[in-house]
Amino acid sequence: MARKKGKRLKLLKGEKLMYFTILFLMAFIPIMYVYTSNMVTKTNYDVESLKNKIEKQKEENESLSMQKDELASLENIQSIADEYGLSYDNTSILVVK
Repeated sequence: MARKKGKRLKLLKGEKLMYFTILFLMAFIPIMYVYTSNMVTKTNYDVESLKNKIEKQKEENESLSMQKDELASLENIQSIADEYGLSYDNTSILVVK
């Protein structure tokens, strides 16, 4: 008995395009998922880094504010004035009305 050669099924142009599109999407979607996940992770890391920098800056600002208040205190100003020989006499102060 002779074997019959099977006919090869030919795909239409529209079917080829459809299959190609499906294969492309099956490869593209997971790649984009991994890429976007990576970008979200990187962005979250950057946000946390900025939060840490902001917190350190707030602490430094608070420290400098306390130092400013300490340097501007009346006792400190009087001690520096005495150190440089500056003083005032209540009798030499004139009140203008």
